Amino acid sequence: MVLELGRIPIEAIEWGAKTLIEGTVLHINRQELLERARQGDSRITGVQVDIARPGESVRIIPVKDVVEPRVKVQGKGGIFPGLVSGVETVGTGRTHVLQGCSVVTAGQVVGFQEGMIDMTGPGARYTSFSRLLNVVLVVDVQEGISRHDHEEALRLAGLRAAAYLGEAGRHVDPARVERFEVRRLLEAKPPATDLPRVAYVYMLLSQGLLHDTYLYGRDVKMLLPTLILPTEVMDGAIVSGNCVSACDKNTTYHHQNNPIIQELMARDGIDLQYVGTVVTNANVTLRDKMRSSEYAVKLLEMLGADGAVLSKEGFGNPDADAMMTCSKLEERGIRTVLLTDEFAGIDGASQSLADTTPRADAVVSVGNANEQIILPPMGKVIGDIRVIEKMAGGQSGCLVEGEIRAELQVVMGATNELGFETLYARGE
Repeated sequence: MVLELGRIPIEAIEWGAKTLIEGTVLHINRQELLERARQGDSRITGVQVDIARPGESVRIIPVKDVVEPRVKVQGKGGIFPGLVSGVETVGTGRTHVLQGCSVVTAGQVVGFQEGMIDMTGPGARYTSFSRLLNVVLVVDVQEGISRHDHEEALRLAGLRAAAYLGEAGRHVDPARVERFEVRRLLEAKPPATDLPRVAYVYMLLSQGLLHDTYLYGRDVKMLLPTLILPTEVMDGAIVSGNCVSACDKNTTYHHQNNPIIQELMARDGIDLQYVGTVVTNANVTLRDKMRSSEYAVKLLEMLGADGAVLSKEGFGNPDADAMMTCSKLEERGIRTVLLTDEFAGIDGASQSLADTTPRADAVVSVGNANEQIILPPMGKVIGDIRVIEKMAGGQSGCLVEGEIRAELQVVMGATNELGFETLYARGE
């Protein structure tokens, strides 16, 4: 089972009469993009589009999602299965990637846990999205619709726009093609090797209250942990529907480019044997937490895993799910490494996680989201800067003449728990 990702570098974006790629320049027909993003959704009353380029004095706020434009050119299924295309299983064939650009959804704030992207200045260093050419959709919706309808309208608009832009790369020869081959996980006679068997436990936020993630178009809150090919994740099977704190939110872009999966696949056969990916969820009730953790651990035992990497999304309640799963894996002799961010207070002296276990003895911290930062005014704001005072990490009075004094958690992806950024915390 093989997936090829054809990388098409995009180094500039310009408006044009037709959406196409010339060299490394993406030309976009603005009207067609707007029509595709809206596509008859009566909940959307208006869409505007802008381009934010690296190094420009631009602030995007509030940010709902970030999506990488891609197109399926060979093999089963289509892009963003279950939402934009059908529900055929993806993860094989060839997909072309417009690398270096993204679609960002913004506009009226859905939930208070959304974020911002600065394209220059001190805020830019905390998010990889500041280094992308961002096509920003500012979406207005009908007054009075539910927040869940609001979230869905923005989510689908962003996915449709990304799929539309991705089509421009369908017939373009990629500059580079990466080949990812996945062995059959449960084959009767696995390859003889002394390498440790390592599995990935991929926890998706699913607590409701606009904390949702979608697998093949289905909300994973009712999911029993399940096996998934890493190439399915690369091929758009997992989509963000979250309005969780911006710093550790897994946007759709993060799922498409999950660095844990990429690292495990790169090291497979060298110093470890990557035996499988188990998708699980973060739950609300103790009973559901116990059910999911038990089932996830059972799947890793079936895979014969010696070790596991466990990632999570969000903080507080999901800490309990992660620690419960980690503890049970360790009890069964499956050595586990856990990735998490911390909410340790402005001075770093508070308890940083809502739950812990002595068995979590290999923890990678990706930073303290309560760290305070000062963000200078930008020359241009795409969206509405006033919402910063209502966002998680901001507060009343934190905006003064365009300058923002807030916690790091307002920055999209700053402490992403997939290890997407370079920030980390080190114990003394």
